[in-house]
Amino acid sequence: MIDERTLANARAELGANFVRILGYFKEDGVKSLIAIEQAMRQQNAAAMVLPAHTLKGESRQFGADTLADLAEVIETIARNCVETRDVPTEALEHVAQLRPTFEATLGVLDRDSNPLAQRRNGFGKRPVAL
Repeated sequence: MIDERTLANARAELGANFVRILGYFKEDGVKSLIAIEQAMRQQNAAAMVLPAHTLKGESRQFGADTLADLAEVIETIARNCVETRDVPTEALEHVAQLRPTFEATLGVLDRDSNPLAQRRNGFGKRPVAL
């Protein structure tokens, strides 16, 4: 779901700004999600393209590859529908998967970005008595 290397690189590059930028990702992600769902209800492929593109790019920045891949599929379907002047019914199953995938991704990012969370290197763990 999350590419740990990409997430670690983002954390290193953003430094002290990491948590703030992650907050922007959450806010923008919710806006994109709502816009995509609304466009799907309205069968408006053109209105689906930009929020799917935005969600895809921002997700990749944090290593959220599963979410980014799903947004990319939606974007591609929407772009094809715009070109063919068709409705995006093919995107429905992908749009239905978007919210749970987004929420699961945020759960992982929140857990991994919590400064109080135990890190995988064992820092903060109690020694085990033998």
